[in-house]
Formats: sequence, C-alpha cells, structure tokens
Amino acid sequence: MNRLFNRLFLSATLMVLLLFVALWQWLQLNHEFSRNQIQQSLHLQLAEHMAHINPLLSQGITSDAALKEAFHDFMLLGPSFEIYTLDPQGRVVAFDAKQEKIKTTRVNLAKIKQFIAGRDLPILGTDPRSKKTEKIFSVSPLITTDGLHSGYLYVIIGGEDYDSWQALINSENQPKLWGATIGFWIIFALMLFVLLLGFFTRPIKKLASDLNQLTNAPLTDTMALPNRYNGSDEIRVLSDNINHLLHKISQQHQQVKRQQQAKHDFLLHLSHDLKTPLTSLLGYIDTWLLSPPEARQAEFIEYAANSGQNLQQLLAQLLELAALENGQISAQLSQINLAEIVQDLEQTFAPRANKLGITLDFEVTEGFDIYTDPQLMRRILNNLVDNALRYTPKGGMITVFTETVNGQRWLAVKDTGAGMHQHEVDALKQLSLKQLSFEPNQALPQLGVGLAIVRQLLGLLKCRINVDSEPGTGSCFHIELQSCHH
Repeated sequence: MNRLFNRLFLSATLMVLLLFVALWQWLQLNHEFSRNQIQQSLHLQLAEHMAHINPLLSQGITSDAALKEAFHDFMLLGPSFEIYTLDPQGRVVAFDAKQEKIKTTRVNLAKIKQFIAGRDLPILGTDPRSKKTEKIFSVSPLITTDGLHSGYLYVIIGGEDYDSWQALINSENQPKLWGATIGFWIIFALMLFVLLLGFFTRPIKKLASDLNQLTNAPLTDTMALPNRYNGSDEIRVLSDNINHLLHKISQQHQQVKRQQQAKHDFLLHLSHDLKTPLTSLLGYIDTWLLSPPEARQAEFIEYAANSGQNLQQLLAQLLELAALENGQISAQLSQINLAEIVQDLEQTFAPRANKLGITLDFEVTEGFDIYTDPQLMRRILNNLVDNALRYTPKGGMITVFTETVNGQRWLAVKDTGAGMHQHEVDALKQLSLKQLSFEPNQALPQLGVGLAIVRQLLGLLKCRINVDSEPGTGSCFHIELQSCHH
C-alpha cells in the first residue's frame, strides 16, 4: 500500500467509480428528461381530442358521469393514462379511480397555464395520486355551450400502473445493467490507468534505478545522474537538484580526503620533530650508561635534559594545537599594553638567546594599547620567537618592533634565520587546517607545530598575518593589530 503505484491505482479507481456514478446519474436524468419531452410532445393534444369527441366533455360538463362516459369511450388507451376533470380553480371534480387512491385534490394551475401557453416541454404537473411526485400531462380547457369556462380535462401521461410495470422491469434488468456497466468501466479504467501510469512513472523508475546504481558506486569527482529525464517539469527539477547535491557531496568528499591527507602529512612532520629530541635524549643517556663510572661526564646528562625539555615543549604544543582544533580555546578580548607583553617576552628568551649567541632587539613604543586576548597574543609571540631561535644561526639577530603603514598598525617579528619557502608562507596564511584548499595532486605544505599554533591563534583573534621570507635570508612576520579592535 505504500508503493506509489498502488496508491495511485486505488485513488484513480475510486475517482473513476465516483465519476461513473455521477455520469450514470446524469445520463439517467437526461434520459428521463428526453423521454418525458418526447411523450408529452406526442400526446400534446390528447386532452383536447378527448374533450372534443366526447359529447358531455365538449359541452363543458365536468361531472363524474361525464368522466365515466369519457373513460368508457377511451378505455382502449390502456392503463398508461389517468383522466381527471378539474374546476376552474384546479380542484379535482371527477376521476377514474377509487377514492382512496386520490392523495391530492388540487392541481397546480400555474403548470396548466404554462402548458396551454405553449412553454418549452417537458412540463411536470401535479399527480393527484401522489403528494410528492410530478408527472407529464396533457390538459384542455372545457367550455360550456354558453361559452363559459367550466374547468379542465387533465390527463396524466404514464399513470400509476405504467410506473408499477416500469419499476418491476427495472428491478429485474437494473442489476444486470449496473453489473455489466461497472465491470466494463473497471476494466477500462484499469487498462487506461496502467498505460498512463507506466508512461508517466517511467522517468521516476529510471531515476530510482540510476540512484540505486550510484548508491553502490564509489564516490568520484564526476558523480552525477547519467541522463536527463523527459517528463514533467517536477522530474527535471528533481534530477537537476539531485545532480547539484551529488556535485556538492563530491566536493565535500574531496575536501575531506584533502583534510585527512593534510593531517596525515602533518603527523608525519610532527613525528620527525618529536623523533629528533627523543633520539638525542636516548643517545646521551645510553652514552652515559655505557661509559665507565669514572668516565661519565655531567655534560651528557645536561644534553639529555635539554633534549627532554625540547620534547616536553613539543608535546605541550601538540596538546595545545589539538585543543585549538577542537574549539576548546576561545578568545577573551580586553584592552592591554603591548609594550608590557613584549618586555616579558624579552626577559623570557634572553638567557636562551645569550647561550645561543643570538642578539635580541625588542623595541615597542610605550603606551601602545591594543584590544586583544593577552594570553593568546603571548602564545603567538612566544611561538614566533621560539621558532626564530631554532632556525637563526649563531651571531644572528631577532627583532620585534611596531610599525604603522598607511594608518594601519602592525607588530613585526624579524629574524636572520634560514627563511621559508613560498608554499610554507601560503600555508601559514591559512587560518585553519580545515580551510586548506589545494588541488588533488598538489603537495601539501607543512609547518612546524609552533607555526601551526600561530596560525590557529590568529584565526581566533581574527588577525591577518603577512610574511616576507626567502630561503637563506630570514623571515619577517607582520601581525595586524588594527583589526583586533572591539
């Protein structure tokens, strides 16, 4: 019952049956109308002829005696006619039936006048033997020898006996006729419906078949329905919408694959970053353990401790990056003094820079207030300076300064280190790994964990970053501050 074919078939069959019943009723009424019109037209002057040839009626006599004589003269007409005489007001004076059969003693004069005036037939008048039904009739005015109107001769065409015989015949033939007609209409409706349904649902069946094939097919860049579907506008619109959705699904699938590949490559890059300090840590410890007790040098333990600290820092950054990717960190903006953050930054990295032989030059104008999250801004600067220390050789310089270009305020972190390739610069400008968009066969650029965190934090603060860098000449990171205003 839930199938479209079954529901359409049952609905259409019911509608056809209802239409058949309505048509049958209309045909019955039309047949009755036509029959009455023909019968009344054929007997239009019946009452006039009867009144003319009967001596008493022709003299305008409406008594019971006159009617009985007329009935005796016209009994050859058979039981299809009922004869009455009426007075000028339409009251029944005499009739050819038993008294108990008369239900109405007054006839509607308006209908009689319409008949005499020659109005369109059929005209139904009062049946004295019934209080409800009306029948066709023939009527003639009765005029006395003095020229006075004494009443009417009123003849019902198709009397009570005629109706009884017709009802009997109909009761025998009607079930057969109805059964044969309904059976014919059901068979006709079934055949017509099956043909029309097959024609109109062919595009739907083809669409369903094509969708089943796509369900079992692997996702591709060119996934689409194979053909356009001829039929109604709704089918064409539906197929176009499905193709549009399939195109979006294919794009999203490819984007998910690129994201997975990007994360996979990022983890490979991260494993290399983790492997270096871990290998160094284990190597110094193993060297220390294999050395004789009297030859064990404290420098090995110090080197191992430094490697452990580097490893710990990478793991902390990895956890921080995961928290950023999962949306567990949000920006809490407030008005802060940028100079204070930069001074704290210099104090933090000064010992390490001195040890590496790298010069720090942090110059920020006093009273340089910005609207940002102080903790997130510290993390951004910490990661940029830490990354600069990693790739700047001994004797190099790291500079942090503010600048204003065309009314726009920027904070710059510049180093004289190894520099970055252009694809690494482009990757840093992406705010999130989820937003990376490359061609399917294009190599995915990778960043260190620190720069990946910088990228995520800048996205939270809605700050742009510009990078000037070339391999071997160093890098300069420009962080926009104006867009951080509330």
